[in-house]
Amino acid sequence: MKAKNVLIFGCSGQIGRSIVRKLTKENYTVTAVTRNIHQKGIVLKTLGNAGFINIVESNIFDEQKIRKLFREADICINLVGILHEQKKGNTFKNIHTIFPSLLANLCKEYNLKHFIHLSALGINDAVDSDYAKSKLDGENEIVKNFPLATIFRPSIVYSVEDGFTNSQLNLLNILPVFPLFYGGSTKFAPIHCSDLTDTIYHVISNNIYSKIIECVGPEIITFKEILQRLLNLIDKKRFLLPFPLKLAELSASFFEILPNPLLTRDQLRLLKYDNIASGKYKTNFDIGIPSKRYFNDEVKKYCYMWREGGQFSTKKYTSNKI
Repeated sequence: MKAKNVLIFGCSGQIGRSIVRKLTKENYTVTAVTRNIHQKGIVLKTLGNAGFINIVESNIFDEQKIRKLFREADICINLVGILHEQKKGNTFKNIHTIFPSLLANLCKEYNLKHFIHLSALGINDAVDSDYAKSKLDGENEIVKNFPLATIFRPSIVYSVEDGFTNSQLNLLNILPVFPLFYGGSTKFAPIHCSDLTDTIYHVISNNIYSKIIECVGPEIITFKEILQRLLNLIDKKRFLLPFPLKLAELSASFFEILPNPLLTRDQLRLLKYDNIASGKYKTNFDIGIPSKRYFNDEVKKYCYMWREGGQFSTKKYTSNKI
C-alpha cells in the first residue's frame, strides 16, 4: 500500500499516541503537530519506525504555519480538546468550535481525502453545558465546511495512560469518603483506547465518509458502579456518599480557581446526562468494529499501582461484575 500522509493535531494524548502507533504500523506516515517539541518530541519519536513520523512545533492558531502542512497531507485528524477553560485563549469556543472550523476549511481548500474529528458523546442532550454546546457548534461548522468529515463521539475513553481511571484511583486511594453526584446514577459506556483507535483506523482504511459514529464499550456502567469496581480492583473500602447538589456546586466553584480543577460547575452539569449511545446514530458496533475490551479486565492490568503490595499483591480479582 502506498503510504498516505496523516496530519494529526492533539497527538500527545492517550488517543493520539495510540492512533500514531496504529497508523505507522500500517505504513502510514504521520505529521504530528505539538505545542512543545522539546517536551513531547522524545515520546512521539518512539511511536513508530524512523521515517514514519515528522514532528512539527506550532501554535494551533498559527494559520500561516499549519497551512503549509496541509499541502502535503492526505488526511487530517483533530484530537484537540479541553475539559475546562483556562486563560490565554484556552476557551471552549476557541478550542472546540473555531479551531475545528479552521481545519475543516483547510481540508476543503487543499482537497484532502478525509477529515477525522473527535467530539464527545451526549452533547445533544447537555443543553446547559458550555462544553457540550461548543462541541456541538464545532461539529456543525465541520459539516458545513467539509461535509465528507467523519465525527467520532466516544463515551469515557480509558487506558493505562488515561486521565479518568487514574484520577479516580488516586482519589479513592486517599479519600475515606467519596462524593457521589446525582447519586452516582449517571450511565457510561466506557471504551478502551485501543478499541477507539481500531474504529478510527477502520474508518480511514475503508474510506468511510460523512458519518457521526458513537463509540461505546461493551457494557453500560453507572458512575457508582465504576467506583465500586475500582475499589474492588485495588482492594479498598470507601464510603460513597451522595452529595447535595447545592454543596457540589459550591465545591465546584471553589475548585475552578485552581489551575487544574478536580471539578467545575460545567462538568457537574454534564454529569446530569447519561453518556451512552443515543440510538440516533451508528455506533462502532454497527460499522463492524465491536469493542472487545471489558473495563475490569483492562483496568486490573495497571491498577496494582494503587494496591497494598503493588504488583506483588495476592489480591484475587472478580470478573466484569462488581
